[in-house]
Amino acid sequence: MSKEGLKIYNTITGEKEKFIPINKSTVGMYTCGPTTYNFIHLGNARPLVIFDTVRRYLEYVGYEVVYIQNFTDVDDKIINKAQKEEILPLDLAEKYIEEYFKDADALNVKRASVHPRVSRNMEEIINFVEGLVKKGYAYVVEGDVYFEVSKFKKYGKLSKRTLENLWAGARVKVDERKRHPGDFALWKKVKPGELWWDSPWGQGRPGWHIECSAMSKKYLGTSFDIHGGGFDLIFPHHENEIAQSEAFNGVLMAKYWMHNGFITVNQEKMSKSLGNFFLIREIFQKYSPQVVRFYLLSTHYRSLLDFDDNKLEVARKGLERLETAYRLLEEAKDREVGDDTLSLEFIEKSTRELQNIEQRFEEAMDDDFNTALAIAVLFDFARSINGIISSLQGKTVGIKEKLFFEKVGNEYLKLTSVLGIKMSSRKSEEECSGLIDPLIQILIKVRCEAKERKDYNTADNIRDELKSVGIALEDTPQGVRWKYL
Repeated sequence: MSKEGLKIYNTITGEKEKFIPINKSTVGMYTCGPTTYNFIHLGNARPLVIFDTVRRYLEYVGYEVVYIQNFTDVDDKIINKAQKEEILPLDLAEKYIEEYFKDADALNVKRASVHPRVSRNMEEIINFVEGLVKKGYAYVVEGDVYFEVSKFKKYGKLSKRTLENLWAGARVKVDERKRHPGDFALWKKVKPGELWWDSPWGQGRPGWHIECSAMSKKYLGTSFDIHGGGFDLIFPHHENEIAQSEAFNGVLMAKYWMHNGFITVNQEKMSKSLGNFFLIREIFQKYSPQVVRFYLLSTHYRSLLDFDDNKLEVARKGLERLETAYRLLEEAKDREVGDDTLSLEFIEKSTRELQNIEQRFEEAMDDDFNTALAIAVLFDFARSINGIISSLQGKTVGIKEKLFFEKVGNEYLKLTSVLGIKMSSRKSEEECSGLIDPLIQILIKVRCEAKERKDYNTADNIRDELKSVGIALEDTPQGVRWKYL
């Protein structure tokens, strides 16, 4: 393996560039995390899995990665939902941060080096805003602070928008107090019932964009290597981050800007209004988290990803192929020791094939993290393993063959772990979890039949027993649904 071949598509230049980190051995990486007012949805899950895989590959080739992913725990959506639920906004945010980790852990997403929260970095945010005011890039209006976009001459360099049209289509309500319609809030004056902190401009809270500028600087410095996020964040969020950070620090914020593509559902844009908006744990009811992760990596991260059950079913079968090959390999290692079955020539040939597979896998990942091509290489690896096992024809294996199988197994685990895919020598927990939904559907059917017979004791017992193991049934006009408690 080598650090020399990696190329990354840089949104800011529109080209694939050779990856040369600021520090020879360490990579600084920042990605925008969720706003914590609900469970994460499929659109949140894609960048989680993508940038976790980017991090894993950087570590695989030998870099130490300082990975920062924030939580936006101060936001209008959090405040509004907290008011409806009659709890404190930060308590609501804490609840969904805990739920986030449950889903992220299920997807085998590694914890970040630091998960900073807006609420715990208010001093840094206020100091950042104050610095922009002093440098003449921001102005104060009745307790609000705005960034003046016309003062930052390179504004629009990420999104490729001009100063004249950069707010067009952004759905930003124009405030007449602004000097320019594209000026954006750094600090917001408190409104009745809102969360607030003291500042030089009075009580208030930060705007959305300033948070990431302040936290990335605190944990990665004024310049770092990779900033990641969804394509929808290019404008205005990431454009505004660049303006704030480079105006304040006077240096390039990030060398490489990476953005994953949108997700559609049955060829339509995913949105709440269309009713095709899926929470990730709703998908877990039917497909295991490992299948979902495999599916999210089956398309190149910059490409549009369409979501439907057929594609998830293809991912499930594909993952099963990889897991089956590994189980066959592990079973071969456990065979009775006896005479050699495989010739030395066969083992040497297989070893050369193994080295070629590793090279092809790395070439795929070096080409802007082409996980789709890397998965194709893993399928070839699984096919090779199946060929080796079929050559045994049920015979005993010798010591040198066991050592060979050990080497092949370790290589297989090394490559699959780069993608965050877990292998098991037994029928995996994820495969077993895929049986949960059909089994519960059987119980729901039995319960409905019992209710039709007016056997309410049986119906209630089924409901109560499921509840005791953490599964709730809900009777709706559309039928019975189930969910995890």
